Amino acid sequence: MAQKKIIWTETAARQRRSILEYWFQRNHSSTYSLKLLRLINEKANLIAENPLIYKAAEFPDTHVAAMEHFSIFYKISDNAIIITAFWDNRQDSKELLKLLKPGT
Repeated sequence: MAQKKIIWTETAARQRRSILEYWFQRNHSSTYSLKLLRLINEKANLIAENPLIYKAAEFPDTHVAAMEHFSIFYKISDNAIIITAFWDNRQDSKELLKLLKPGT
């Protein structure tokens, strides 16, 4: 099976950027942010190679891949993986529900 293209939604890319910036500011160093970015890219590539490897989420047509304290929510299309959210699991899950709820 060919690897699918990875597409980050604007929301997911904004979440990822916000989390990376938070850790850069908190640690006054890019070390953890760069490590986290590497892990994100590795996980996204694994998803692109094996889209069904992770469990279905509670949201329609959505899968979730856990990664340390974070989760990547994604949908599978014919030729792409669409990452819909990059979530810090320590955040209020009600906010995640708002983001992933169909029709919002």
